[in-house]
Amino acid sequence: MLQTMTLFFVRLATRWMPDPLVIAIALTIICFGAAVAFTPYGVTETIDAWGEGYWSLLRFTAQMILILALGHVVAHTRPINRALVNIAGYVTSARGAYISLTVLAGGLALISWGIGLIVPAVLARIIGEDCRKRGIRIHFPLLVACPYSGSVLGMQGLSASIPLILNTPDHFLSEKIGLIGLEHTIFSPWSMAIVVTILVCLPLVLSSAAPPDEDIIEMPLSADIEEALVEIPNNEMTPSQRLERTRVATLCLGAFGAVYVIRYFALGGSLNLNSLNMVFVVVGLLFADSTRHYIMLLSNAAKIAGPFLIQYPLYAGLMGMMAASGLAELFVSGFVSISTAQTLPIWTFFSAAFLNIFIPSAGGQWAVQGPIMTEAAIQLGSDIPRIAMAVTIGEVWTNAIQPLYAVPVLAIAGLHIRDIMGYSVLALMVNGGIYLTALLWF
Repeated sequence: MLQTMTLFFVRLATRWMPDPLVIAIALTIICFGAAVAFTPYGVTETIDAWGEGYWSLLRFTAQMILILALGHVVAHTRPINRALVNIAGYVTSARGAYISLTVLAGGLALISWGIGLIVPAVLARIIGEDCRKRGIRIHFPLLVACPYSGSVLGMQGLSASIPLILNTPDHFLSEKIGLIGLEHTIFSPWSMAIVVTILVCLPLVLSSAAPPDEDIIEMPLSADIEEALVEIPNNEMTPSQRLERTRVATLCLGAFGAVYVIRYFALGGSLNLNSLNMVFVVVGLLFADSTRHYIMLLSNAAKIAGPFLIQYPLYAGLMGMMAASGLAELFVSGFVSISTAQTLPIWTFFSAAFLNIFIPSAGGQWAVQGPIMTEAAIQLGSDIPRIAMAVTIGEVWTNAIQPLYAVPVLAIAGLHIRDIMGYSVLALMVNGGIYLTALLWF
């Protein structure tokens, strides 16, 4: 039954799921039409809002490109690659691979959503190729979909944007709701129960959805991703060529960065996208064979970062239109108008889930939705931390089918969004059942 249902979603996605860029353009057109039709903004005002928002995610775009490229470099340095291959060697069955990668991604995402997104994707590629060499048949699209689905737990972990905002002194809603500690949000028994339930249920369901043997698509065997360095006889090298092929420069810079990283964390620095990227820089430099080798690895990694350069700004433009025109506020207010104290968390969850399709940023979404929902919670007498967590889990719920965060995973795996979307829909259904159960009965 589960395989049949999953096969239906897989075939539907294969036939109808376009490239993520097409989806982003389509959402832009839909948002533009809705803003013009339902808000006071006219055509030119809406276009201006789109243009003004277009570059608002430049920092985040750069962070994501770097985390993808630098993580790719680290994974393909010889020591790290050997370590990952050794880890892959412990996989003895396809079901074990599906379960372990989902759990690993969920666990890493609780520490940092960036780590939980990128590292398991790299490991999935290595496991897929290693298992094929050893004759273990693994359905590669599912192997990639499993860790991507597990990474949704990142927004209930240490890098959860909305709970961290509420725990920050003088946040923009502090005068209305005060400071809300993490013990009331991500560390509450309610939230932790959701995390544990997903870590148990999601891997079991996804691993049971594997197709029959005749439909398995294995990871293609490939040559080493590195391009061979041109060998020059030692007696023919110029001094500059010798310097490029030694580790002196990379070790010096790597040691310089390592001192900074150690001091940063020793002095209480947190793990975020910037600090994670710095760790990747240091490890890549220390483990590269030479400056020339590091540049080659970075050049290979840069080839898969291209889609970000257009897609992330498109979503920033979407956010600009939704926020400036009042379309997002209009939409959220509609849900609030039919809510009671008991039903407000449920409608908050669904409104956040839908809004995430157009504003795939937890912080950006909270800036739009937070003031409306907290005011509604105060007037209706609902629990404000629960409302904030309803926005959090609603936002992350539809990340399973929101192409934006899948782009780096797909780039690493060499797959198309349609290859994993059928399994992502299954994860959406499983997680949705868990979230709604928690909101309704606990």
